[in-house]
Amino acid sequence: MVSRRKPSSVNFRRVHCTLEFLAVTSYLISLYRSPNEEDENPTATRMKRLPVLPLLLWVCAVYSVGIYLFVGGFLLVRLEVNRTSTCRDVLQPGEEPGDFCGVQPRFRRAVLLIIDALKIDFARFDPNNTEPRPYENKLPVLEETASTRPSHGRLYPFRADPPTTTMQRIKGFTTGSLPTFVDVGNNFASSAILEDNLIHQFGQEGKRVVFMGDDTWESLFPKKFYRSLPFPSFNVKDLHTVDNGILQHLYTTMVGDDWDVLVAHFLGVDHCGHRFGPDHPAMADKLTQMDGVIRSVIDRLQNDTLLVVMGDHGMTDTGDHGGESQKETDAAIFLYSPSPLFPGPPSQREPDVVPQTDLVPTLALLLGVPIPYSSVGQVLLPLFPPHGQKEGAVGGLSQLEALWINAKQVNRFLETYSGMAKDIPPENLSQLKNEFAHLSSEYLSSIREGRPPSPELASLLQAYLTSVRDTCRATWARFNPLKMAGGLAILALACLVCFILSELSSVLIMESGPGLKVPVAAALTGGTCVAACQLLTQGYIELAWCVAAAALSSELLFLRRAHQFRTSVVAKNGTKAPKSASWLTPSRLLTPPLLVLLLRCASLLSDSYVIAEGRVVTFLVFSLGLYIPFHLNWDGLLLPPSHDPLKPAGLLPSPVLSPSTVRKESSTLLTCVGFLVGSLYLSLNFHGCREEQGSCQPSPFLAPLSRMQNSQLKNLHYILSVFSLGLWTYLLRRCLRHYGNLNSSGGTVFTARFILPLLSVCLGLHWAVSATPEDSFRNLGQLISLAQLALPRAAFCLLGLGLFLIWLDPLTVFVKTRASALARGSSLPPPRYRASTGISPQAELHHLIPQLYQRMRRSLDDGELSGGGEVDSRPAVEAYGLGTVYSAPLLLFCGLLGLGLLLLHPEGMALSFLLLLLEMGAVLYIHASSTTLSCLNGTYPGGFYVPWTPVVLWSLAATQFFHATGHLPTFPSIQWGAAFVGFPDGHTGTVLPASLVTLNTFASHILFAVGCPLLLFWPLVCEVRGSKGGRACGEEGEDAVMEMRLRENPQQFSSALLQLSTRYLFILGAQVFASVCAAAILRRHLMVWKVFAPKLMFEASGFLVSSVFLLIGVTLVLRVDVAVGRWFKRLIPDASR
Repeated sequence: MVSRRKPSSVNFRRVHCTLEFLAVTSYLISLYRSPNEEDENPTATRMKRLPVLPLLLWVCAVYSVGIYLFVGGFLLVRLEVNRTSTCRDVLQPGEEPGDFCGVQPRFRRAVLLIIDALKIDFARFDPNNTEPRPYENKLPVLEETASTRPSHGRLYPFRADPPTTTMQRIKGFTTGSLPTFVDVGNNFASSAILEDNLIHQFGQEGKRVVFMGDDTWESLFPKKFYRSLPFPSFNVKDLHTVDNGILQHLYTTMVGDDWDVLVAHFLGVDHCGHRFGPDHPAMADKLTQMDGVIRSVIDRLQNDTLLVVMGDHGMTDTGDHGGESQKETDAAIFLYSPSPLFPGPPSQREPDVVPQTDLVPTLALLLGVPIPYSSVGQVLLPLFPPHGQKEGAVGGLSQLEALWINAKQVNRFLETYSGMAKDIPPENLSQLKNEFAHLSSEYLSSIREGRPPSPELASLLQAYLTSVRDTCRATWARFNPLKMAGGLAILALACLVCFILSELSSVLIMESGPGLKVPVAAALTGGTCVAACQLLTQGYIELAWCVAAAALSSELLFLRRAHQFRTSVVAKNGTKAPKSASWLTPSRLLTPPLLVLLLRCASLLSDSYVIAEGRVVTFLVFSLGLYIPFHLNWDGLLLPPSHDPLKPAGLLPSPVLSPSTVRKESSTLLTCVGFLVGSLYLSLNFHGCREEQGSCQPSPFLAPLSRMQNSQLKNLHYILSVFSLGLWTYLLRRCLRHYGNLNSSGGTVFTARFILPLLSVCLGLHWAVSATPEDSFRNLGQLISLAQLALPRAAFCLLGLGLFLIWLDPLTVFVKTRASALARGSSLPPPRYRASTGISPQAELHHLIPQLYQRMRRSLDDGELSGGGEVDSRPAVEAYGLGTVYSAPLLLFCGLLGLGLLLLHPEGMALSFLLLLLEMGAVLYIHASSTTLSCLNGTYPGGFYVPWTPVVLWSLAATQFFHATGHLPTFPSIQWGAAFVGFPDGHTGTVLPASLVTLNTFASHILFAVGCPLLLFWPLVCEVRGSKGGRACGEEGEDAVMEMRLRENPQQFSSALLQLSTRYLFILGAQVFASVCAAAILRRHLMVWKVFAPKLMFEASGFLVSSVFLLIGVTLVLRVDVAVGRWFKRLIPDASR
């Protein structure tokens, strides 16, 4: 506190008040200028924001190019053979070619009832089950018909090939081909199927195909139907629109004579699973409805009509699908005809499971059309009579004839494909060709000689077809090793570039530092040269290699210039340049936080650790959090230094912090470590479960309230969610109020005062409305539907308005002018320039900017009291909230964005989001306290420096809360319901729902990326008065300056922000690189498509999302810096008048 002499007269008090204001003004001017600048340039100390953003953008772009190139080589779709079968391609058994389609088919008509997500468990009926669950024993018609009329109907498990998404399944059971992993990405952007398929063959042979139901078929088969009645399919909350629309036309169409193939795709069961799960009364109602539909269709069938009731995939216990677990792949298929369909009762040779691809050749041969060209399916033999036993009602092709046609078609496709793709191993291809030649010779010779073929021939043909399918399935994981290697190289260099930027940020940020002009020029030159070479040699340009050459050349040139510039700087400083960069020595690379990062990256190469990633990352966060106090205690910094009476007083170092201050900071650190450990433990209650985890039970908080049938439990969950929501809002406002950031009238303060609580109210009301069953209040049904639409949209509008106001007017500083000293008492007032305000005068004095007072004190001591009465009326100045001018808008931005992301999650995740906020705060305060304690013995390197430990901890916490918000790196765990928050009627496009699902999936990545700059600000926010040495420690004896210290050193501010951002990007990029290495090394591993490929996709997507929002957070900091500069510029002229 500045000492002041007791005034002796009122005039002296007036002069002192005037000089206090003049001292404030003079300091503001000096703070606003650089020592080497002229007086007329008051904006020179603004942080050098221009070099920061381009460098970060360039680093993110280079990482993105590496990911793009690797994924382009790793996730290639198989080559499609754009040829079609015709009636003369597939020949009947015999020597002479004939028109296959001219033969009378077994059936003239077919009805395909596709019940989306009809898993085999739904179709089975157990008469001994007296207490069936909602999804059990609700389709008795299938088992009843199959048991009473075994020659007319059969029920089989119907196994789909992953990915088990609707678009890929439709493609599979119409083309007979196998999907690839990357096909899952096309589920929301269905494009027309170009391969030969059943729908095309039906139309080509003049069969009239009538479709009704899921509108996905319209995009897959445009203009292929004789008549179609599509209904919107994307709204998973709508259980009835599609099904009711089908039922309005199904029966009238069946009794008509203007159709040959009728396809009806019901969606109610699938949507019910997504919304409520299978174990819900709504599922019982929907399955019961489907049972009635099947009975009605059976009653209307004619003898020449085949009925196929099938599911395209199954569902998990939570109602999701998309992966390859047995619950997702095992659907049901029921085949029936009023005329005898099977030659006899079920036998031991009945298939246990029917692959979905087998439906294609079976339907084609039964309906008398060619098998689609690219089909690798196998005919379902029980539907065909044994060879030589075609008498009676069951006619058509025999089993052997059907197998021969099927094998000849598959062999033709194999020859065509192997001539185009060259990716089937030659030894496998040769073996398959020899096998078919042997079978063909034996079969044709038996036909030519008129003798019956051997009994083993049918089994040998089946084995051949199975071998072809297995070979194709193994082959169609095609890789491009060159692209994969290029992507790996670019990502490795990107990590190195990022690390160098973080270690040399103070040097690279200089005016004469190695900028981006030369690397950008090199990138343009490299990309142009590669494009020109491709045009000359190939005649076309492949974009992937152009951008790869650009990225690689810019990386290499930047590394070279950075090394040259560092060497020249060392030489100018008069020191000897080291042979190798000091930041690549083991002592810098093998620090504990980087070792933890190395363990994290190494764990990504193990499928067991990826499966248990949630607990692994939680353990790493726990370990790194405990390392901080142990490390401080090891260095003797956690407790006050003890006085040794045996040593002379002159030999003892002068204490930097008082023992009470050290004890206070240590207590804060240990308390926050306890909060961190508690948050980690509680967050384990919100994890989901992978299929591989066996007996794991997913968190009950992951289920929406609308799924809960216990009203008391539902009310308890709602109360806990609303409490968490209210506490989130209170903590944010309490923090801002404590540091004096709620006194001004700007846009950010308006957001904190009004928009933040209003948004919380909207969320609470939306949860209440969403949890209300549709039939609870029949008279208020329309009002509830309106509220389900209006409340989330109002929340989105409030969120957008709040974020816009924060960006438009980010300052939370309140400037207050006081009357002259005539109105004051006889004693001198306390200093009037406040960094922030608190609850009490003592708290206010704790957050003062002391340089102002030192200037005023020097002015008074030097006798600068010359002034007349003409300045008596000059006001004094109070500025509230200036000490947290950077962190306050960023903190509010994160808090507001967190509520918006919470809106996209189930209600129970409010508790998890509250734990996320508490964990973020714990990490920030641990970092601040450890920084302060590190100043004890001068171990802190000075400047605005963020060590690796808090940055690694911050990054791992983002991954940890990815799992603690119910997410997993698997496609079935994606919470698709987020796409319909505020849009219960669905979407017309795919961009908005995909964006909402992305925001939901990577919510934790977004919040931690945006809030990353808080690691730079928080030690300043918690700065201790009277300490010295570090960034958070001012000169000895001075008061806390908080974030205004950043204004004194704009170049250090820029370099620190760049260093922090590049360190965060390095950690994220290292994890992406580890995932890429795992996918490349283990590309032939058994679990590559189940574990490593999905992990790569989620890790790469998380990096891209985090990069975008890290740039948003950094840009917001730069926006605040501009606003602060303008505020000072406005304040100085106003004060001078």
